[in-house]
Amino acid sequence: MEARVKAQPGIHPVQSFGRSIGNALILLAAYFLLNIALRVALPHSLELDEAEQIFYSQYLLAGYGPQAPFYNWLQYAIVAVVGPSIWALTVPKNILLFLCYVFYGLAGREVLKDRSVQAASMLALLTLPQVSYMPQQDLTHTVALLCATSLFLFGFFRTLERPSFGSYMLLGIATGIAVISKYNFALIPLIAIAAAIPDREWRQRLFDWRILPALAVSLAIVMPHLLWLYGNVDQATAGTLSKMVDSREATDIFPAGEGLLSFVVALIAFSALTIVIFAASFRRDLIRALKAGDRWTRLMERMIAISLIAIVGVILVTGTTHIRERWLDPFLLILPLYIFRKLEVSGADFGLPLRRFLRAVPILMTVVVTILTVRVVAGEHIGSYTKLNIPFAGLGRVLEGQPRPGLIIAGDRHVGGNLRLVFPDTPIMMPGFPDPGLPNDLLTKGPLLFIWRGPEGKEAPMPPEFSTWITDNNGEVTGIGTLALPYYFGKSGDTFAFGYAWVGRK
Repeated sequence: MEARVKAQPGIHPVQSFGRSIGNALILLAAYFLLNIALRVALPHSLELDEAEQIFYSQYLLAGYGPQAPFYNWLQYAIVAVVGPSIWALTVPKNILLFLCYVFYGLAGREVLKDRSVQAASMLALLTLPQVSYMPQQDLTHTVALLCATSLFLFGFFRTLERPSFGSYMLLGIATGIAVISKYNFALIPLIAIAAAIPDREWRQRLFDWRILPALAVSLAIVMPHLLWLYGNVDQATAGTLSKMVDSREATDIFPAGEGLLSFVVALIAFSALTIVIFAASFRRDLIRALKAGDRWTRLMERMIAISLIAIVGVILVTGTTHIRERWLDPFLLILPLYIFRKLEVSGADFGLPLRRFLRAVPILMTVVVTILTVRVVAGEHIGSYTKLNIPFAGLGRVLEGQPRPGLIIAGDRHVGGNLRLVFPDTPIMMPGFPDPGLPNDLLTKGPLLFIWRGPEGKEAPMPPEFSTWITDNNGEVTGIGTLALPYYFGKSGDTFAFGYAWVGRK
């Protein structure tokens, strides 16, 4: 059945952006420009992922521990050109998010017939909190994954529908970038292959000679990190595994039960808002669409089903006890496309229901921008503070009347990244990274400055590991102190404590 699209007078100006992909992109471009302006207007302290990117941007490495390196390489290149700043963090992130929507719309163009439905499928990404809100709050590697996954879906659907040398190469590029963006994407190509095999025509695409250069391109993109990964598997997996497995001793008869329950909760949290908005917009049409289907819906159903089975398998094999919603991004990003295809095949009315759906778009955009603002500027009234409220810029007082440090040693990556914004011309490192010892060439460039965060309050005693590191590197503390600085947008008397110590050679 063909979907019914009724022309209706009096369309709201915002809803007019849902008439085509091009119109929708204008709205999205304005939205992401607003997000850039908002982030620049808020305090220039950094969230955790932002700080890690700025800290790591000092070093071009084949691997950076538990996270795949693509975003680090991208951030390194940008900072090398423009220097460390909020702009260097915010603009690339929003460009990647914008491209995520672009590629998703192109993927929708391959499987959906009506232009307005294609545009709506792209805007439907706003209904997924792990795509619309969480990346703006504080995600980096996941942003690259979202963009690459959308590109993969476009390349995959294009290759199935209209195979060409270009579509195969696009598929190979997307696969390589996605794998070095987040490791959990590695299952997606296998899932896509398994989902396409039952269809005779699409099965032939897997044995086309053009898949060989696509594999070669993908391997070339992944190879530098793959060589590093070969000798650093423990370093690459330790952080992720610790997040997946509860540190408490497992006492359940069926330990994986906690992981399966966490998976169900994450699945609901990931998809609930999307399903609710679709249900409120299309109502009975959505119920009727459940029984409709064609080769495209069956393909996407197999992709989703195999993904869920694979995740359950990982939980059972690894003993995972905790699943985070954002880990489902590459597996369930296809959800809005799938629902719109089901509606289209069922012959659903895309007149008033689609307008109801599009009304949610500016509401969702407003909610995201409002939450991002209120969580910071209303800290005094909320009673809790975000990382953006921490007054890192006040650390510039440490240098008042003091010699210029040759090196700053930070207590952790979050402190280190923020310090690089405060002291952009001074190298920053941590004990054990990038080298367990002290770089000899920096000893002659000035004293060392150690800075660390303190517990809540006004005191910040030196961490024991700092004392040990100073002793091991033949250092001598020449000055030590604490700075208790007021939070940005904080209540009078609420402070965040930093400890600092000047260290010279014995």
